[in-house]
Formats: sequence, structure tokens, C-alpha cells
Amino acid sequence: MKSTLRSTKKLDTALNGEIEKLRKPNILEFGVQIGSSTTKFIQICKKKNGKLFSVDIDDYSKLFNNKLWKFIKSRDDNFKYIFKRIPSKVDLIYLDTIHTAKHVEKIIYAYFDRLNVNGLFLIDDISWIPYLRNNSYNNFYCEINNKETFDLILDIFNNNLENIEIKFAFEGTGTCIIKKISNKKLNKKTKINTRENSLKNILMEYLVSML
Repeated sequence: MKSTLRSTKKLDTALNGEIEKLRKPNILEFGVQIGSSTTKFIQICKKKNGKLFSVDIDDYSKLFNNKLWKFIKSRDDNFKYIFKRIPSKVDLIYLDTIHTAKHVEKIIYAYFDRLNVNGLFLIDDISWIPYLRNNSYNNFYCEINNKETFDLILDIFNNNLENIEIKFAFEGTGTCIIKKISNKKLNKKTKINTRENSLKNILMEYLVSML
């Protein structure tokens, strides 16, 4: 129950101010599990006369009985299979499956063209902070994966300033909200080269520490 409430609260934070803009939305959800996000999206579809398409490798087809909901049993990267079963354009995509940067990148680039302009691509679990040593979840694997995913999103944004807007919600384990603002294809990511590890910065930090 607590997990469901946390997930719902996290989605509410991420979607704050965006729900009102949706009109008859087609929503594509990757990852069902206990159905907390699915429940939220069905509620949105009821309110906005939309349709929800949920994809999961496990069979959750009996979890809900609602004419606004269609379940697709599949991996999220079984592209040809899924493309045949979803609309040509969707308004919101929610990704909560495999939380590695490599997989997230693959899914973003595969489905981004399906988004309408002003559509949203939500990526769950982008905050590594709860997983740091001695923090609430304290998990090495999740800490590294989430930080790599966070950096990946910034790398994508770095070469798509005219194509997307991004914001982060750090409720719980975090959500990234990518908004599509043009019909152009998503450019390949460009690694951000910061001066953080430059000799100049290292020397400056050393000098400051000596004061």
C-alpha cells in the first residue's frame, strides 16, 4: 500500500500542471507490476476521454477490466510487435522497466517519433540520491544505474535544445519529464564535457582548500 501511494504521489508531482493540457490522450505505459501507475493513467483517461496501452513482459491482462485500457504482453523493445498494436501517435509515454542507461536510451530513440508535439516522455527512477551509501535504499547497483541514466538524459538534451524541454522531479526515486517541442527527429546524444575534472579546476580547488 505504501509503495502504491509513493508511486502515485511521484506521478502527481511529475505531471503537475500537465494533465489539464491533455485532450483525448493516447497513453503508452511500459511496466505495470502492481498497477499503481496504470491506475493513475486509467483515471486520467476516464477524465480526459483517453486510451491507455500498457506493455509488460509478464501477463497483467486480468489486473483491470476497463474499456479504456489495452494490455500488451511483450518486452518493451519488441518494436515491430508493439508498433502494430498501438496508435501511430501518442501523447504520453511512461517508462518504468529496465533501469539501465543503455536500455533507456534504446527506448527513448525507438518511441520518440511516436510522440505528438507537446507530448511527454516520462522516465522513472532517475535519482541516485536515495540509493547512496547510508541513505534510505542504500543500493550500489541502483545508485550507479540511476546516475548513468540521469547523465544520459543530459547528454541527449545537450544536442536537442531545439527539439525537447526537460525537467526533473525528485520525489521518491525521481522522474524525468521530456517534452517534445518540434517534429524533428531526435539527434544523437552528445557527451557533455565539463571542466569539473580539468587541471585548472583541480588546482583551483586545491588552492581554495589551503586558505
